[in-house]
Formats: sequence, structure tokens, C-alpha cells
Amino acid sequence: MHDGIGMQPLDRIRIASAIWCALVLWLMLAPPQSAWAAAGAGPLPITEPDSSASDTWQWPVPQPAQVTRPFDLPHRYAAGHRGIDIAAAPGTTVTAVGDGKVRFVGVVVDRPLLSIEHPSGLISTYEPVISELRLGDAVTAGSPIGTVPEHPVHQPDGGLHLGARIGDSYVDPLSLLARPPRAVLLPLGD
Repeated sequence: MHDGIGMQPLDRIRIASAIWCALVLWLMLAPPQSAWAAAGAGPLPITEPDSSASDTWQWPVPQPAQVTRPFDLPHRYAAGHRGIDIAAAPGTTVTAVGDGKVRFVGVVVDRPLLSIEHPSGLISTYEPVISELRLGDAVTAGSPIGTVPEHPVHQPDGGLHLGARIGDSYVDPLSLLARPPRAVLLPLGD
């Protein structure tokens, strides 16, 4: 049976299904900003720390530090990476990135984890880290908070995962960490 324009009802259903599948696939594979905007939700919310509310963080491992995996903003269609991974051999001493109080110390899944709440409202997380600290202990920037364990490892060669969040919003820890001073070229001569 035709509907008068040359298509059978089953053909219309197939075309509508194909369009629907293509839209869903595009939303799943599109960059987060495109998918978010297409859903009518406006720009993708990216939480940046309030620079007036927080000081610059110190690196939690000795310098020079190597970031082995960057922050990848999570969105509703992909897991992302809610922090940065920093090269750190087992046994490396981990230090607090800033002043604060221990918010959590324990094991999550199979990894020892430590979280510190900072006066600005930021929360830093470190994993895997074995620590003697207890809930509520005060820490200062640069003070030892634990060590990277032999097992379980975060990466094949050890490593430390550093996370940062404000409330439930994750932020890029790299944007909070102190940068090495820029090189200044001086003129040759006198």
C-alpha cells in the first residue's frame, strides 16, 4: 500500500530510524562541546578555579616532574580522565600541594587514596598513596603525606594520579600547579 507520494509506510519508518540512529551516533562521537550544544544545553560547563580563592599549588613529587597523562574533561558520553598522571617510581615521597585537612584516607577499589580539602574549597586527591595520616589531620604545602606504593601500581612503571575538584566539578590540576619560571634571554656583550 502506497501513501500517495511513492513511499510505503515501512520505508518511512526505516528512513526515520536511520536518521534517529545517525543523530544518536553523532551525539555520542561528537566532541563534548558539540554534543552538549546540540542537546540545547548551551556551552559546556568548564569549572575554572577562582584565582582569588586559591593559591598556586606545589608539585606533589620532586622536580622536574613529567606529566604522563593529561586531564581530559569528562562529559556525559565518555569517561574522560579526572586528573593528571605524573611519573613517580614506587617509594617516591608524595607531598601536599597546598595547606589543608585530610578529607579521606583509605582504599578505593584496590588503590590506597588520600584526599585533602583546602581552605579555598578545592579538594586534591592522590592515588595510589600509602599514608600514615588520619581523617582531619592538618597538612601544609610541601609536607610529606605518603609514598607511592610498590603495588598496586597506577601505571606500568608506578606513577601518581593527582585530581582536583570544586564540589562535584573536576578541574585540571595542571592549571593550579606552579609553573617553572620562564627563561629570559639576555643580550650578548657588555
